[in-house]
Amino acid sequence: MVSQWSASKTALDRAQRSIGGGVTSSVRSSVKPHQIYFASGNGPRIVDIEDNSYIDYVLGWGPLLLGHAHPQVGAAVKAQLDRGTLFGGGNLTEIVAAEKFLAALGWAERLLWSNTGTEAVQIALRLVRSHTGRDVVIKLGGGYHGWHDTVFASVVVYGGGGSAIPHSAGQPASSLADLRVGLYNDLDACAALFAAEPGRVAAVLVDPTSSNTGSVVPAPGFLEGLRRLCDEHGALLIFDEVVSGLRLGLAGATGRFGVTPDLATFGKAIGGGLGASAVAGRADIIDLVTRDTVHSGTFNGNPLAMAAVDATMDVLSTDGVYPQIENTSRTLVEGIRAAAAKTGHTIAVHGIGATALVAPGLPEITGPDDFITADWHWWDDLLVPEMLARGIYLLPHGRLFLSTEHGPAEVAETVAAFAEVFAMLPPPRVTS
Repeated sequence: MVSQWSASKTALDRAQRSIGGGVTSSVRSSVKPHQIYFASGNGPRIVDIEDNSYIDYVLGWGPLLLGHAHPQVGAAVKAQLDRGTLFGGGNLTEIVAAEKFLAALGWAERLLWSNTGTEAVQIALRLVRSHTGRDVVIKLGGGYHGWHDTVFASVVVYGGGGSAIPHSAGQPASSLADLRVGLYNDLDACAALFAAEPGRVAAVLVDPTSSNTGSVVPAPGFLEGLRRLCDEHGALLIFDEVVSGLRLGLAGATGRFGVTPDLATFGKAIGGGLGASAVAGRADIIDLVTRDTVHSGTFNGNPLAMAAVDATMDVLSTDGVYPQIENTSRTLVEGIRAAAAKTGHTIAVHGIGATALVAPGLPEITGPDDFITADWHWWDDLLVPEMLARGIYLLPHGRLFLSTEHGPAEVAETVAAFAEVFAMLPPPRVTS
């Protein structure tokens, strides 16, 4: 099977002589059988350097909500490219894009542009600490909020009593001194953290759907409970929607679940494939950057990225786009679920917005505690290479990103491939 990607293996061997580990993001080293090198993409499909074509559910690890090479985004970026790529001052497109994005959210008054999700989270944390005069931040176990030392903790190992567990070698213990860890969907655990440090908690940072460890609907009352706890203790609520933003709908998690945070971070899908991120929210908090709270970045509001954001918002604001995405996701989930049932394999399958999740060895998945017990060896090492050989490009650990360009033909082909691979593989290890 591996010989099918011999050119990619040769490219990886070459890359390892000039690029650390041969990959430009550490997570890509986990892809089986190894990182594939691609030449082009169009709509829902991607083509590798050996001219193998795949239906793409990786979508750049999330950003390509409009699929590859969307003509409207491409035209906007090309037009801006002819006008210039960086000015060291303002450009009108950053204003237009901000106005459209805020209008779509419906609740936020201001935003700040940055380039990556990690950057957006960091300025959000600086803002809440500036606003409250407090240092402690509560994150929830299983949440990934970027690779910065101050929040890169307790992603798959949660610890106890609120302790933050570093996720990487090289993180100094001091960087996590002001981070506490609660449990997703457990309000009592979060309340205990507030009680343990009265008057010290600046904010709760939560990915509303635990995008990296479950992609789930939060339990009834959970987000509302976090909002209430923050209000009772004079803390702020931050939604990290870097992954879920726009995939849940134009208005994000607030539009989906009816709970309004003080700030929310966005990235990935908002840039249509270019690097763009934002923190949006209350004007009194965002406007601290006009006083004593520093927000800097050479490439913030980059004209090319802003043109892509502008075009992306236009496409997603078109009537019928989100109902079509939801229908495609529902059909895909139902098809994979039926294929698993036919083989008798225990596999949880669900979807929310433009994201689906397949968790082998589980009857259902409700959050990070379930997620970490799934049989990911079965998925990553056995299923993913077999699906790749059948023209389906998947992420490790069960998540499937969908785009506006995936349709009935792609879903049918994908479900057929899942059915074939399910039938040939041994059942996954079942977690009770």
